[in-house]
Amino acid sequence: MSHDTKQRGRLSRRRVLRGAAMGGAVALGLPLLEAMLPRRSALAEAAASEPIFGVFFWANGLPWHAAHGEMQAQGGYPDLWTPAQTGLGFTPSELMTPLAAHPFSVITGLEPHTDVPDEPPGQSDGHMRGFMVTMTGDRIRPDGFDHPSHTLTALRPTLDQYVANHDAFYADLPRFRSLVLGVSPARFHDYGHWNAISYNGPDSLNPPLMNPVQLHSLLFDVPDDLVAVGRRARLLDAVMDDANSLRAELGSVDRQRLEAHLEHMAEIQRRLELSSGTCDLAPPVPADTGDLLLKTEIMAELLAVALQCGLTRVFSFMLTSPATTHVFQNLGVVNDMHAVCHAGEWNQIKSVSEYQLQAFGRFLDKLAASVDPMGDSVLDRAVIFGTSEYGEGWQHSVKETPVVLAGRGGALLPGVHAREPGGNISKAHVTMLRAVGLTTPTFGWNGGETSEQFDALLGG
Repeated sequence: MSHDTKQRGRLSRRRVLRGAAMGGAVALGLPLLEAMLPRRSALAEAAASEPIFGVFFWANGLPWHAAHGEMQAQGGYPDLWTPAQTGLGFTPSELMTPLAAHPFSVITGLEPHTDVPDEPPGQSDGHMRGFMVTMTGDRIRPDGFDHPSHTLTALRPTLDQYVANHDAFYADLPRFRSLVLGVSPARFHDYGHWNAISYNGPDSLNPPLMNPVQLHSLLFDVPDDLVAVGRRARLLDAVMDDANSLRAELGSVDRQRLEAHLEHMAEIQRRLELSSGTCDLAPPVPADTGDLLLKTEIMAELLAVALQCGLTRVFSFMLTSPATTHVFQNLGVVNDMHAVCHAGEWNQIKSVSEYQLQAFGRFLDKLAASVDPMGDSVLDRAVIFGTSEYGEGWQHSVKETPVVLAGRGGALLPGVHAREPGGNISKAHVTMLRAVGLTTPTFGWNGGETSEQFDALLGG
């Protein structure tokens, strides 16, 4: 027994923390102490000014043009994506028109810089390499890769999970570290990589939630035993005064044990409170729909409420899955998008690209419309990485990979076009991570490492 504890006396092993709650007495047991145990007050909710990070993903890139390669140049098709001016105050390009109502910056010319191993063969395929570097900063995991069957996995988490699990991003954990959402159910394959854009790490995908009714239930349903859950959640508060008094009677070792015990109890309480909490802004239960634009709006509205209520600050939103086989019949495109790309149907790909970017614009509309009492919208707090798996889908070129940074969250400056032909896409990763306040000495692996950022996109 420590000298400090001897001086302070010994406690009964039947000692409990006592208080009152809900009109009755409360007694809460303690662990065994040397002296024979609450931590500091429960963690506060994240401040509304803290940034939001998200990913908006659409499949199969953009219409090809000369900057994608010599073969693509032979068609003589115009570049509909790259703005004519660089720097602050650029005019959005034709394909960016659906985004123009909202704050955003764009970086053009970027591509993967990671090494491509010779074995197993096929790791240069843009469908797979482009996605993996764009979303993780690293190459495909060579072990287990098989190009003929399109079997692959990541070496590390995707950006949404990198941020959601970064020690510095969440001071206080919300109910959900991240939300992983999607819209189109069409899949190139029904296995593995082709079903999701969010990875925890190797062979660990996060399947997107794509049903609006299920998302509403996840976010806003109140448990049937809410009263009982609430009662358990308030027990710690009821005994806090007694615990504070006890702390003064204990030696340093016992104080540490008391703190550890109550830390554990407080985490249980936090989970109880978050599982039973409701959001006053909860919208009516929506209906599901097969219309891509309407479903995007419905899912985005639910997400916006969740972000405004502080249920999370990180999300990924997969409009269409990698190498999507979604059929855009409403545009007069009778074959699936993946087949249309490989057939070299430039005009149809132009129509599909316009439509997918229209969906991105509708998504931003909903985040901009979710405004708090101070007049700040969810989009004002956000850094949203808009991207696809490569530059274009006909030849799977990873050159000119689209990079949009929407919102004005953190240190992000909207209204800037930065162009760097052949530039390292992880330079964009460094920029967006620093924008949301994460210390990022370098980002990228296996030949893609960089410490550089796009200065023009970051404020002081």
